[in-house]
Amino acid sequence: MKLSRDMVVLALCCAGAAHAQGWTPQRNVELVVGFVAGGGMDRTARSLDRILASSKLVTTGITVMNKPGGSSNIAYTYVSQRPADGHTIMIGGGTLLTNHIMGTSKLHYTDFTLIALLFNDYPVFSVNATSPIKTGKDLVERLKSDPRSVSTGYAAVGGGNHLSVVLLHKVIGGKTADLKGVSYKGAAEAITNLLGGHIDLTATSAGAVVPHVQAGRLNIIAVAAPRRLGGALAEVPTWREQGADVVFGLWRLALGHKAMSAAQTAYWEETLRKATQTPEWKTEMEQNFWSDEFVPGDQFRKNIAQEYATTKALFTDLGLAKQ
Repeated sequence: MKLSRDMVVLALCCAGAAHAQGWTPQRNVELVVGFVAGGGMDRTARSLDRILASSKLVTTGITVMNKPGGSSNIAYTYVSQRPADGHTIMIGGGTLLTNHIMGTSKLHYTDFTLIALLFNDYPVFSVNATSPIKTGKDLVERLKSDPRSVSTGYAAVGGGNHLSVVLLHKVIGGKTADLKGVSYKGAAEAITNLLGGHIDLTATSAGAVVPHVQAGRLNIIAVAAPRRLGGALAEVPTWREQGADVVFGLWRLALGHKAMSAAQTAYWEETLRKATQTPEWKTEMEQNFWSDEFVPGDQFRKNIAQEYATTKALFTDLGLAKQ
């Protein structure tokens, strides 16, 4: 078929407009979480799901998919095996590094497209309201005198919450082998066991335990942040205030398949940036005690490289590194 000059010009204009608009999702988007519902990662994904839909930043459907197991290894593997078409996004965290360092996964952070750091979340250390441990100093004294007498629950071995406990123990001069830890599929399960008196301590995101604190069932004895979190936790001292130099952030990272295109990555980076600027997101930050940050993937890749090296050195000292 012979095209007229006008038809050719029209086709070129349409192509130019489509290019200017860039890539957008064409079907349902999967938002993957490596833990069961109820924990910090799950709340992050569901907050994003709600805001992306209500603000019409994403006009296709979004499904939050919980793929718990193996300290998020099941979820990371799932994402790596999905088509590289921009329709599968995962909310990841420190296990992206520690799983590889401990040799439980062959997947390295370079095996994914890092889209953006969304925020930082500082873990809080909580005990049952009936516990004889009332302060961070009480916990330190107990760990120094009889570390096996304190059973600590966390969502995953090698995860950020676990690492914050290990870091505390190292700072106070303890040995990793002396720690009595219990790993669960998610923070919600760990909290349930703390409420039931089956464990003595949890290190979790603040938002997961504040309702129980307000109901008088749990006490937060310390936060691993550089400063107090404020709001309902304004009276909770940091570890530094209690004599232990422990500052540890749990970052939340949006990532995708390694072979995502530049257009797909740019779309998600900009879309997530807009989502984190909405009033609804600001409210989520305050309610969950998250530190409001946003770092593009290219920039965060430099940060994560340094953190990988630092974490590997720590795990090597602790005898946990296999890579």
